[in-house]
Amino acid sequence: MGYTPIKLDKVRNFRYGMKAISLVEKALKKPISKVDLNGLTMEDSAVLIWAGLAHEDKELTPDRVMDLIDDYSTLPEVMEAAGQALQEAFGSAEGSGKNE
Repeated sequence: MGYTPIKLDKVRNFRYGMKAISLVEKALKKPISKVDLNGLTMEDSAVLIWAGLAHEDKELTPDRVMDLIDDYSTLPEVMEAAGQALQEAFGSAEGSGKNE
């Protein structure tokens, strides 16, 4: 599983492994397959971003993520990177089955 970088206060790397997906599901109280990336609230967006970055920074919180985006980037830019990381997380498993 690879990393998708995003420049905030420093370069941070999205990674959506099982732990990150579990964090999203617990916080949003629904399976990841039911999460509509186009219909997220600001809080839901922060949770999704936080979960993908938490592996590098255990003290990071969704509130801190909101501050980092406001101070260093834009929500569309960060969500695009998060979306790419999610596609890579789910696409790699699907792709390996198709190539065999």
